[in-house]
Amino acid sequence: MKNVTLLFLVQDDQFLLAMKKRGFGEGRYNGVGGKVESGESIEEATIRECQEEIGVTPEDIQKVAILTFRYAAEDGKSDDVRCHVFVAHSWEGEPIESEEMAPEWFYADMLPYDHMWPDDRHWLPLVIEGHSVTGEFSFNPDKDMVGHQVSIVDPTELE
Repeated sequence: MKNVTLLFLVQDDQFLLAMKKRGFGEGRYNGVGGKVESGESIEEATIRECQEEIGVTPEDIQKVAILTFRYAAEDGKSDDVRCHVFVAHSWEGEPIESEEMAPEWFYADMLPYDHMWPDDRHWLPLVIEGHSVTGEFSFNPDKDMVGHQVSIVDPTELE
């Protein structure tokens, strides 16, 4: 299973989302993140991806979720991804647009769920409320969500 990261910068009652401009997820808002490279810890990947995608260095990242995504392929196989989700309330630098991402601040109660991945509306509100969560989401070959399960967990279960 491939490990990936996702990070949301949080300031007051606002979340930084970024519009994906190319590649997987193009045209959707999301946090920043990506693949964990060989020899890199999940936390190191989270920080590196944030630096590359929006030009800031997050400080004191806090893990808030572990999500498993199962993407069915046309050949009947599944491409499974484990996503480690973090929030950061402090960082160095100011978010800037890159070739891949265009950052934008949203109030927590006004997130653009209709322009995000469909799974986000099932787990992200729980994170906004301060919960730690685990979840599993299944997608068909057209990237439509066909199943989901989300649980609130003790933060120690994310370690």
